[in-house]
Amino acid sequence: MNAEIIAVGTELLMGQIANTNGQFLSQELARLGVNVYFQTVVGDNESRMRQSLELARSRADLIICTGGLGPTQDDLTKDVLAAYLGRGLIMHEPSLRYMTEFFESRGVVMVDSNKRQAHMLEGSDPLPNDTGLAVGIALTQDGTHYMLLPGPPKEMKPMFLNYGVQWLRGVMKDEVPLVSRMLKFAGIGESLLEDRLLDLIRGQTDPTIAPYAKEGEVAVRLTTRAASEREGLAAIAPVEAEIRRRVGEFIFAERDVPLETIVLELLKTSGRTLAVAESCSGGQLSDMLTAIPGSSQTFLGGVVCYSNALKNKLIGVPLDVLEGEGAPGAVSAQAAGLLAEGVRDRTGADFGLSITGVAGPDPSEGKPVGLVFVGLAERGKAAETFELKLSGNRETIKLRASKSALTKLWQRLKTV
Repeated sequence: MNAEIIAVGTELLMGQIANTNGQFLSQELARLGVNVYFQTVVGDNESRMRQSLELARSRADLIICTGGLGPTQDDLTKDVLAAYLGRGLIMHEPSLRYMTEFFESRGVVMVDSNKRQAHMLEGSDPLPNDTGLAVGIALTQDGTHYMLLPGPPKEMKPMFLNYGVQWLRGVMKDEVPLVSRMLKFAGIGESLLEDRLLDLIRGQTDPTIAPYAKEGEVAVRLTTRAASEREGLAAIAPVEAEIRRRVGEFIFAERDVPLETIVLELLKTSGRTLAVAESCSGGQLSDMLTAIPGSSQTFLGGVVCYSNALKNKLIGVPLDVLEGEGAPGAVSAQAAGLLAEGVRDRTGADFGLSITGVAGPDPSEGKPVGLVFVGLAERGKAAETFELKLSGNRETIKLRASKSALTKLWQRLKTV
């Protein structure tokens, strides 16, 4: 079965919100064995929405629309689909009752426009909304399946998972689901990784091998079709084993998680703690770590010591290292090492990790943009420092510096 996802909303076209629904639905449909070959974004315009439906119908067996199910006059998705299929709109009484009780319980008057959210196409199946008011619908006409879901992800995701998937299973015939294995890499760039695996990628049949890269991360997804996850993983195993033979030292995870998750897990397993001192990264490393639930068990905290005065006052880096004629400067291996040792000692952590460098856009201390030093200090050991020469704009350099620091710590933790 081939699917097309149509995201409805002028706010999407204007860039006011990101279309995360498309990513979620594509991932879930792949698990069901449904191919997503096209995604479309269309504004709240009746004629253009109809054109999108016509085009999707010419190339997809399943059309899923998200958005445009609300109470306002620009929420047109049900109206447009009803007119396109020649079906009337009827009231879904259970949704209307729930909506009425919802407003009454809050002492708020329900205006008539809200009733639009309980409309459904004649002959369609309702998809209950457990986290909102607008009912979703699903139906089949002339061999094409249609599903309308709300736009807000907090409503769309549970509706699809709890009710949409069940409906799809009922109409799918002999679809073999996809089984995937994600390998995440650190300490190796996208180009080098591809070079090590190039013959496998070029000669791939089944399973398929797809490299992915985004700022600071590289991954390879192995995918096959199989009746069960166990059968699929068995088919993937020989290719994975060959990849591990070639570049296994760089694999930090076999699931789609960021490096910071694995670092925190290794710290917890080993009973160690971490503190960080950041200069040019401006707190980004701390933010990445604290974004992971449970990080407080191993991450003690961080210091953003941007100025030389704070590097000296808070961490204890001598001023004669940071400034003055002949001084190494704040952007130096010496400063990175002292920052790592200082934050480790002042917090009582087992590991101190530091970042200092030039994020740009202008040089600093006569040193070029992209020059960064990372310091790693383990309890009872002198700090080890690493020089990085990074490219990109200011934000990219900050991110790459943070990911590089995590990579150095991960490599150390693997040996603990």
